[in-house]
Amino acid sequence: MVYDIYETEYFSRLYATMEKDEREWVGKIKLQLKENLYTGKPLRFEWFREKKFGDKRLYYLIYENHNKVLLVAFGSKKAQQQIISYILENKERYKKLIESI
Repeated sequence: MVYDIYETEYFSRLYATMEKDEREWVGKIKLQLKENLYTGKPLRFEWFREKKFGDKRLYYLIYENHNKVLLVAFGSKKAQQQIISYILENKERYKKLIESI
């Protein structure tokens, strides 16, 4: 099964500022996610995951019942806890976004 990959507005802005190698890596991860939702490390829940690139992480949410993945954030290990907390606080907003697409 092939899954659709979406981005939050915030992630799209971040993507535009990434270095070339980071953008290429994100592109490869998108291809992986289209085939296998459960690549990456789970963060407290099966539907919330991260992939590591050097000292940075890509954070994404899985919506298996909708066959969709939402790329949410990309940041340093230093900002990891702040990013995770923000995503968990806003998970309902992200769910509504995915349902509206």
